[in-house]
Amino acid sequence: MLNKKIQKPIIAIPMGDPAGIGPEITISALNSSELYEICSPLVIGNSALLNNALRVKGIHLEINEISDPGKGEYEHGTIDVISLDNIDINQYKVGVVQSQCGQAAFEYIEKAINLALEGKVNALATTPINKESLRAANIPYIGHTEILAALTNTEDPLTMFEVNNLRIFFLTRHYSLSEAISKIRRERICKSLIKCDKALESIGINRRKLVVAALNPHGGEGGLFGTEELEEIQPGIEMACKENIDVAGLVPADSVFYQALNGKYDAVLSLYHDQGHIAAKMTDFEKTISITLGLPFIRTSVDHGTAFDIAGQGIASSVSMEECIKLAAKYAKYYSSSIFNHKD
Repeated sequence: MLNKKIQKPIIAIPMGDPAGIGPEITISALNSSELYEICSPLVIGNSALLNNALRVKGIHLEINEISDPGKGEYEHGTIDVISLDNIDINQYKVGVVQSQCGQAAFEYIEKAINLALEGKVNALATTPINKESLRAANIPYIGHTEILAALTNTEDPLTMFEVNNLRIFFLTRHYSLSEAISKIRRERICKSLIKCDKALESIGINRRKLVVAALNPHGGEGGLFGTEELEEIQPGIEMACKENIDVAGLVPADSVFYQALNGKYDAVLSLYHDQGHIAAKMTDFEKTISITLGLPFIRTSVDHGTAFDIAGQGIASSVSMEECIKLAAKYAKYYSSSIFNHKD
């Protein structure tokens, strides 16, 4: 169990794909003393590659290899690492898809998940992994969410974006626009709003006000610009209200995100991928963080990729990684997975 002497939450940070910018943004983020004031960061990765990233970035920090989270120093100036010997340095190439890097990235995540399930860390803050590298390693998952769901036996975890004061959930994500529209059905909207409400409750928001972004211009103008609002979206909202979910209704997408950013709503349900992504990233691209809820623990993630094209050059920004760790620490003390129903 967690070391009782460690009062701040322990945040496990899987290093990500070793050939990408994960090692660089990890050590750059942990060069900030501010993070150590709010949490105890623990890297799950490879010490040799972290030391290489320190040289590339010109940062002077000590690597402290440990075998258990309870043995960490968790002081600025030292990076505590559970180092896995799973990379052949002689075959390693930065910025290139490699099966060994896909395998290593998976093993870092797997180790972090196991520590969280054992109660030895409080949350995960994940760095980028590469889908092609995972495939090259024959890993049967395409990304973090699928790995997390499978290894925690969680059905359909929920993604929430947070940036500044704006929180966004997604009714649909990786579909073409026409396919996403075909999935906008009242039952799905009602179910999603119930899950969103539970998600907000799980991170300590006790009085919750949700709102739905409209699909069509001006919310359809009573059917003049489309009938989805009348036929599916509003009925779905009404169904959720009957389940005692506090939903303001639907608001045109060109204003709802601004209103939520300024505190009128606790979260927006976006109807399709780009509707919510554009709003979040235009608010602050680097500080947009993805949060996975419904798991047995809180997980945050940077919302960018492995950036093979700049890996190893020492120019990758760690702003997103720093924000990712901060949010993991912020919500770890509130998060209650018991609010969700998990598979047996």
